[in-house]
Amino acid sequence: MSKDGIDRRSALATALSWAAVMAVARYGLSSELALAQDAATPPPPGTPPPVAIKFTKDIVQSAAKVLSETEFTRPKIDLPDPFKALSYDQYRDIRFRGERAIWRGQKLDLEIQPFPMGWLYDMPVQMWIVTDGVANELVADGSLFSIGPLIGGNSQAAPFGFSGFRVHGPINRADYFDEFVVFQGASYLRAVGRGEGYGVSARGLALNTARAGGEEFPFFRTFWIEKPVPGAASVVVHALLDSPSTTGAYRFVIQPGESTVMDVEMTLYPRKALPHVGIAPLTSMFLHSPADQRPGADFRPAVHDSEGLAIWNGSGERLWRQLVNPTILQTSAFIDKDPKGFGLWQRDRSFAAYEDLEARYEKRPSIWVEPKSGWGDGVVELIEIPVQDEIHDNIVAYWKPSRQLEAGTAHSFAYRLHWGEHIPVAWSGARVAKTRVGQAKKPETFLFVIDLIGAAVEDVRDLPVAEVAATAGTIANIVVQRNAQIAGIRVSFDLNPGGAEIVELRMMVKAHEQPISESWLYRWTKP
Repeated sequence: MSKDGIDRRSALATALSWAAVMAVARYGLSSELALAQDAATPPPPGTPPPVAIKFTKDIVQSAAKVLSETEFTRPKIDLPDPFKALSYDQYRDIRFRGERAIWRGQKLDLEIQPFPMGWLYDMPVQMWIVTDGVANELVADGSLFSIGPLIGGNSQAAPFGFSGFRVHGPINRADYFDEFVVFQGASYLRAVGRGEGYGVSARGLALNTARAGGEEFPFFRTFWIEKPVPGAASVVVHALLDSPSTTGAYRFVIQPGESTVMDVEMTLYPRKALPHVGIAPLTSMFLHSPADQRPGADFRPAVHDSEGLAIWNGSGERLWRQLVNPTILQTSAFIDKDPKGFGLWQRDRSFAAYEDLEARYEKRPSIWVEPKSGWGDGVVELIEIPVQDEIHDNIVAYWKPSRQLEAGTAHSFAYRLHWGEHIPVAWSGARVAKTRVGQAKKPETFLFVIDLIGAAVEDVRDLPVAEVAATAGTIANIVVQRNAQIAGIRVSFDLNPGGAEIVELRMMVKAHEQPISESWLYRWTKP
C-alpha cells in the first residue's frame, strides 16, 4: 500500500478482465474450466498477483482467449495530484534512473528502461521480465524514477504506473547503449536502424480507421520481456492486446542493426465481428514536398517522415504512390491478393532536400512490411489526412482483409517489419527518385516532373518510352530525357484536369514494350 492509500496491485486485480489474465498466470494451461471460474470470481481487493510465475508463450494466447470471453474493462489507476494532470514539461521531469536499467551490468547487449504514466499516457501497463522461463513482475515506484522540481509535492511517494518501455543497445557504438525501440501509447511502437532518428510508427492493430463512428484504438495492456542469453543480438517481447472489440496475443523478435528487424506473430480473438480491421498498420507524417500543391511559406523544401507508399503486390508489380497533404481526408485502396510487401519509404536522403538542422528528416527510417504467408484477398489501404503543421501524424497504411474477422474465432497473421534506410527488396528496375508538381505554361494546366534512377535507366543507349494514363482530363507533352545529375532519366508531362475534382494518374517507363520501372501513382485533387 502506498503512502497515498492507493494499492496499484489491488486496483488492477479488481477488474474482471484482469482477473482472467491473472488466472492464466496462476493456473498456466492446466484447465480452461479453472480459468473461467477464476475469471467469474475475481480475487478480493488487496490480493496481490503472484511475485513469479512459470511462463510460456502459450500463456499469452490463453490470456487473450479468456479475456475475449469477458466484458471489456479499461485498466485504470487513480493517481493523486499533481500526477493525474501533468503537463508535457512536468512529465519529462520524471526520469528513469539509468543505473536501474533492466539487465544493467549483466554483460548483455540489451537493456530495458520503463516509462512512467503521466501526461498523455494515462493507462497503466503491466510489465513482466522473463528469466529462464520464470516471469517476475516489475513494480513501478520511486526507486526506478527520479522526480524533478517542476512537479513538487511529496513526489518520491508517488504511486507510479508504467506506460511502456524502451530498449537500449550498442546499435551505433560498441561502447554506448542507444535507444532503438519504443513501445508506448495504445499499441504504438517505433524503431530505428543504425544512425537514424525516430519518425514513422507501427501499431499492433488498427480498427475503423477513417470510418463513421470513429476509430477504435486497441492497446497493449501487458508485456512479457524475455531476458536474452549472453551473446544474443535479439530480444523477445510478448504483448497482450485489448480493446472493446478484440483481444490479441503478440510475439515480437527484435534484432537491431543497420536495419532493425522485427518478426511479428499475432493472433486476434474478436469479441465481435471486425468489418474494418487494419493488419500491420503504419503511421507517419507528411506536411509538404515538391510533389504537393499545398501553398505555404515554409523555408524548408520538404517536411515529411515518409515520402511515399511502396507496394510489391501479389502479381509482382512494384507500385510507388506519392504521398500528399490533401485539403480533405482521402482514402485509397490497392486491391491485391497475397501481397509480397508494402511500406512507407523515406527515399530522399540528402540534407538539402529538407534543410532542417533539428528534425533531420533525411535520417528518418523507412518501414517495410513483409508477410510471412499468404494473406489472401484484400487491399492495402492508404489514409491521407489534411494537417497544418508537422506535429500531427496524418498518414496511415495497412492491410485490410476482404472478409471481416468473425467473433469467437482465432485469426492469426505473421509478418516481418524492417526499419532502415531502404526497403529490403532487390530489384534491377527503375524507381522514382523525386516527384515535382508545378504550373504548366497553359492556363489551368499542371506540369509533372518525375526523376527515375536504377540500373534499368542508367547509361541506356536508347531512351525508354513513358506511358501516362489519367482517369479524367487530358495528358499532353510527354517527354523523356536523360538526367546526368542523378545518372537516370526525367519524365515530364502536362495535365489539364478539364474541370475534374480528382484525377488518378499512372505512369510507367517501358523499353521494347516491356516495363522497366515501378508504376508511379498520383492522386491529383483540385487546389
